[in-house]
Amino acid sequence: MKVMVSTLNAKYIHTSLSIRYLKAAAEPDYNVLLKEFTINDPALSIASAIYAEDPDVVGFSCYIWNIEETIPVISILRKVLPNVTIVLGGPEVTYDSHYWMERIPEADVIVRGEGEQTFKKVLDALEAKEGLHSIHGLTYRENGTTIKETGPAPKFPLNEIPSPFRFEEDKDELSNRISYVETSRGCPFTCQFCLSSIEFGVRYFDIDRMKDEITYLMDNGATTIKFLDRTFNINRKYALEMFDFLINHHRPGTVFQFEITADIMRPEVLTFINENAPAGLFRFEIGVQSTNDRTNELIQRKQNFKKLKRTITMVKEGGKVVQHLDLIAGLPEEDYTSFKQTFNDVFAMKPEELQLGFLKMLRGTGLRNEAHKWGYQFMDNAPYEMLSNHVLSFSEVAAIKRVEDILEKYWNKHFMDHTVDYLTKEVFESPFDFFQSFGEYWHLQNWDKIGHQLTDLFRRLYQFLQEVAPRHLAIIKGLMNLDYYGNFKQKPRTTWHSDQWSKHEKQSMYDSLWNEFNYGKKGYTKRDLHKHSMIDAVPFNVQHYLDTGEIEETPDILMALYSPSDQKVSFSFASSSN
Repeated sequence: MKVMVSTLNAKYIHTSLSIRYLKAAAEPDYNVLLKEFTINDPALSIASAIYAEDPDVVGFSCYIWNIEETIPVISILRKVLPNVTIVLGGPEVTYDSHYWMERIPEADVIVRGEGEQTFKKVLDALEAKEGLHSIHGLTYRENGTTIKETGPAPKFPLNEIPSPFRFEEDKDELSNRISYVETSRGCPFTCQFCLSSIEFGVRYFDIDRMKDEITYLMDNGATTIKFLDRTFNINRKYALEMFDFLINHHRPGTVFQFEITADIMRPEVLTFINENAPAGLFRFEIGVQSTNDRTNELIQRKQNFKKLKRTITMVKEGGKVVQHLDLIAGLPEEDYTSFKQTFNDVFAMKPEELQLGFLKMLRGTGLRNEAHKWGYQFMDNAPYEMLSNHVLSFSEVAAIKRVEDILEKYWNKHFMDHTVDYLTKEVFESPFDFFQSFGEYWHLQNWDKIGHQLTDLFRRLYQFLQEVAPRHLAIIKGLMNLDYYGNFKQKPRTTWHSDQWSKHEKQSMYDSLWNEFNYGKKGYTKRDLHKHSMIDAVPFNVQHYLDTGEIEETPDILMALYSPSDQKVSFSFASSSN
């Protein structure tokens, strides 16, 4: 019997841990073929690749991000491979499985919940031509027509699952893709928007086993390893031992990402990381979601914002860990004004990345089951994103969407950190007001319908500010110059603005810097300096600003020097009065 397991990943760099678990559990009794695609691949191309292998059984791992793209593939396969057994699994089809069997008549079996042992039993039954009625955790068609459902499958010790990481065919791609691992399953919390709230208890893989698995991945080229644990730091002893192991045994260039719950993170763990971890080794993803206490209470989310803020501040001050913070717009009783406060509360902590997401009414969750209580309207199909509720209108949701767009372009990309910091502190009433106002302007200009280069981002922001903040333009332009030139490793072909300095003015600027910094003794000729640098004027003392964050309005000359040897930029400043 020829068996294939497949899924459609969101991007090529992603890998599916779930189908590798299935393969590991089925072998050696069955030689299972792995086939991964992306949601951007045409359905016909995916079906053709699967058809070419002529499997007897094909299993698909289904999620909110791929279910709508998977359905057309299944439809084609049923037509071209009429005798293939199609098995579905994953969180998207685990809940409302009768609905999915009716919506996808081509599917033969749905494996609900954890699938490793259940999928193996299904293969055994198919191989022996036996019925499926005695296998727990299934929804299936009896005689190809009647939908039947068995009871839930029992939980099992995680160490019973064979390693999903040791397949020879994966080795060549480990350095090019994200490797996903998990040290535990389950979550102790009951947040009503999350599927993890449905199941209780946390189970762990043996820590020595996980150390061995991670060592294997690193030895074979993995450089980005993402932990899928819902709350990695729930077991402080386990987390601390793993952090210590990764600090002492990581390979150069490797990055580890964790999802942590910040308000339960012990200060001594953070101190240990700050004192021992190399900068950039760890990335923390922290779900803040909302700072509205009433909202958190309604979704059964216990969160101590004071302790959460303490953790984020300690991590930021330590300078070792990159932080990615998540917000969810559209939670119960979080109206536009309240969400604005949530956004400002979190942006004030200046995380390296701030993701503004929108509530998704996932099948099986408490919020979806009680959506009527809050007047929710949401998309019929995945990802089931909320459209409105009784305190947040669709027009307000659309407005927050525009905040999300500008946040992604102008903060998370870090093209304009100096400029955005000044705008959110000195020009606009709050960070949210900046992102919202610019988002509305961007939308009215129809810029969301066209592409953009880096220079476009600078020019469009400046055009907006010319209209709304003319009094601040001189300082803003200076900060934008500092940001723009810092984005390059080699001398850019042009600057972002249209000002043209005369040849005499430029030479005068270069002469000031040449005399101030004695570049001749540093191995440069004046020709070298022109060839490898950009020069501009700024209306404030740059060194004082970089040292203190304060604007002292004494004009400076700014030079960005791009080293041809190490591809780095360095800045020099000289008073324009020199």
